[in-house]
Amino acid sequence: MYTPSHYKNENLDEVREFLKQNSFGILINQTDGRPWATHIPMELDVDDEGKDILVGHISKANPQWKSFEGNEEVLAIFNGPHSYISSSWYKEEEVPTWNYIAVHVYGKIHILNDEAVLDSLHKLVDKYEKASTNPVSIHNLSHKTMRQIKGIVGFQIGITDIHATYKLSQTRPEDHPKIIEELQKTNNPGSHEIANMIKQKK
Repeated sequence: MYTPSHYKNENLDEVREFLKQNSFGILINQTDGRPWATHIPMELDVDDEGKDILVGHISKANPQWKSFEGNEEVLAIFNGPHSYISSSWYKEEEVPTWNYIAVHVYGKIHILNDEAVLDSLHKLVDKYEKASTNPVSIHNLSHKTMRQIKGIVGFQIGITDIHATYKLSQTRPEDHPKIIEELQKTNNPGSHEIANMIKQKK
């Protein structure tokens, strides 16, 4: 991913937290000689050696998984909030732009065994059921329902590189107050998030 130096976020702790809060991403590789992308949750975790990994699963009907067996390098893309930035908010004439958060994660992928897949499903469901009034637990599902696990392929990505772009009007600090003010006027939740992030980065 091309990222100008002033937009790079090399704070790994901050990027890790972003990945934990924005785990729904796009998994990209080459399948049958063509780029292939699948939209799925991929959870940040650590392996037995304490190294960062992503864990997820896809449908066995999705041919993408067949190329995982070669332990190939894949790309996982995670998007955060984004918003249009009008140049009418600047003190000096300039073109409009777009502010956004995006993280690209590269790594080697391999297929998980059944035990590891089940463990990853427990973690995934428990994480997102916390806010439910009547939370579901994998432990309580019937044998019939659990047989659906046979229809998925679990995977783990050993992370080799992370590129994080946080484009937050860093080159126009003199315009931040007006940009924040205008973003907060919109009815777009993403614009509000960008406004808050600009505040935090000041």
